[in-house]
Amino acid sequence: MSNALTPTDAPLLPASAGRFGAPLAQMRGILAQPAVKRAMPLIFLIGLVAAGFLAWSLVSTPPQRILFANVTDADKAAITTALDGASIKSSIDSSGSITVAEDDFHKARMLLASQNLPKAAPGGYQILDQLPMGVSRAVEGERLRQARETELARSIEEIDSVAEARVHLATPEASVFVRDKTQPTASVVLKLQPGRALGDAQTRAIVNLVASSVPGMAPEGVTIVDQMGALLSKKGNEANAAGDARIDYQRRIEDKYREQLVQLLTPLVGAGNFTAEVQADVDLDENQATRESYDKEGAVLAAEQGAWTGSKDGQAPGGIPGALSNTPPPASTITAPNAQPTPGAAAAPGATTAAGASQATPQKQSDSFTRTYETGKQVSVTRQAPGGIKRLSVAVLLREESGKPRSQVEIQQVTQLVQAAVGYNQGRADQVTVISRKFTTTADAADKGPAWYDAPWVPLAARNATALVIALLVLFLGVRPLTKALLKKREEPAGAGNRPALSMSGPSGEEAGPGAPPVSIDMLESAGNSYDERVGLVRGFTRDNPARAALAVRDMIKADAQ
Repeated sequence: MSNALTPTDAPLLPASAGRFGAPLAQMRGILAQPAVKRAMPLIFLIGLVAAGFLAWSLVSTPPQRILFANVTDADKAAITTALDGASIKSSIDSSGSITVAEDDFHKARMLLASQNLPKAAPGGYQILDQLPMGVSRAVEGERLRQARETELARSIEEIDSVAEARVHLATPEASVFVRDKTQPTASVVLKLQPGRALGDAQTRAIVNLVASSVPGMAPEGVTIVDQMGALLSKKGNEANAAGDARIDYQRRIEDKYREQLVQLLTPLVGAGNFTAEVQADVDLDENQATRESYDKEGAVLAAEQGAWTGSKDGQAPGGIPGALSNTPPPASTITAPNAQPTPGAAAAPGATTAAGASQATPQKQSDSFTRTYETGKQVSVTRQAPGGIKRLSVAVLLREESGKPRSQVEIQQVTQLVQAAVGYNQGRADQVTVISRKFTTTADAADKGPAWYDAPWVPLAARNATALVIALLVLFLGVRPLTKALLKKREEPAGAGNRPALSMSGPSGEEAGPGAPPVSIDMLESAGNSYDERVGLVRGFTRDNPARAALAVRDMIKADAQ
């Protein structure tokens, strides 16, 4: 009996359903066709193999590394040809850079260097060799400036943290007028290595390098910017430079004390059995003081100026002129203005008086004096240079011996030695701490070198192992079950054709499938009058009970023979 549906049995579709009205129903209809059903395992197998191959290609592809970037098209063609000739796979990414496998990077660089590739335009002072005859002075100056910029960029790229560098020089024309003279300036753009940064010392080194390479350029005229647009140079900021110098001075003092502790404790406890740290609070301020002091008690006469007037009492001089009147006057004597004559004082030798004349003492009538007194004065200037230590803190950690902490006596002895080595001063509130603890194995692991998973062969092995696991999963979980299913379907029709008489037929004469229920004797006895139904049951019973069917046939033959 045919299984095809008659037009009356077909489901009615709605009139509004168009060509693409029910895509899911159409897809189910296509998949329900016998040819598609038979081909589905093969299609699935092909798709599974393709997916495995795609996963293998993605995993097995080694990581790429940029070989050259920003090269001309002629250099790209020459480089690609040279790499293909050496069996080195290369590709060009979206940015136009040539990439190769990371394992072939150094091999490709050496190969291209031997062939003088890439043959880009010469840079640096080599461009001066290509100057044609009769060029103008302006062109010659621009070429010289370009050569200087290229050479400076190459010099800056020698620093480990710098990947690429570009230098722009602004050199004004020389002028004979002093007022019109302009200092040259420079701008530097740096592209740093991933995860790297420039320190202040490196930035100052680049500034001094550029300023020293251009005549008349001052370090303040150099500007440095990184690839993120951050300003690295600090123009005219002398305070920062002074602060850096002071920090360096403090670091040198701490390093000096630390070296002293290392030299002291190494022979005592052994290298690697201690750690020492020093924190020095250094007075970096520069002080200058001027002091004036005066002696308030002692007064000194600095200057005196004045005059006084007086008169003499007694008779006028007289006497007989003669030889005695022509004698020279007696020697003069300086007497203080306020001094009184001493009673009974002898007259000056050689002094004579006339007869009846008396020598009278002059009397002061008035005086006028101006006196200036000055007290004692002392001026002192004190200048205290920076560098004094205000406070010192020292910490020493000792390793335990054989897992046992060190004794208090030993720790006290080490503490006293450390205090003597660093110049411990209790007046400055210095602090020295020494303890004993068990060290961790971090330092030991660092001494053994990098871990095994940091080795260069680990990523390659992991990539290949992942690809192998994917291939095995595709083989055992996809290819193997599908192959078994296909082989089983091919064997079933062949087995059914070899024994057609044992197949059970239904009431209408069609053959029963392998999932038909077994036929018993009761079913044969209770069968109807339909001949086809009885034949079908007999066939099913013969298929399910071949031994009993053979006995029944034998009995039937014996009965016919009798």
